[in-house]
Amino acid sequence: VQLVESGGGLVQAGDSLSISCAASGRTFSSDFMGWFRQAPGKEREFVAFISWDALSIYYADSVKGRFTISRDNAKNTVYLQMNSLKPADTADYYCAAGGRLIGGPIYRPDYWGQGTQVTVSS
Repeated sequence: VQLVESGGGLVQAGDSLSISCAASGRTFSSDFMGWFRQAPGKEREFVAFISWDALSIYYADSVKGRFTISRDNAKNTVYLQMNSLKPADTADYYCAAGGRLIGGPIYRPDYWGQGTQVTVSS
């Protein structure tokens, strides 16, 4: 199984950026998918989650109202549209797939991508 992110880059505060993650090796059309991020010197944190049918979507409070997660099951791909970007959004963004929800909800994926870097300058 491979998850390959693309679309990261350097943008200015207030700009928009879309990143995507294409999965291969198995289909995730019946699985959860999501995004996490890790800023320099910080732990990896949850960003967004989407159920297989897109009926359940969750966001971290820090990105709610600015980021939108979506998926295309026919392409085995998940997307993250990021608007009104802030320097605090600077991080490596990781695609996640499979796994389960526990508790609150907390997403525990089975598979991870290698990450794509997003840098937001002030």
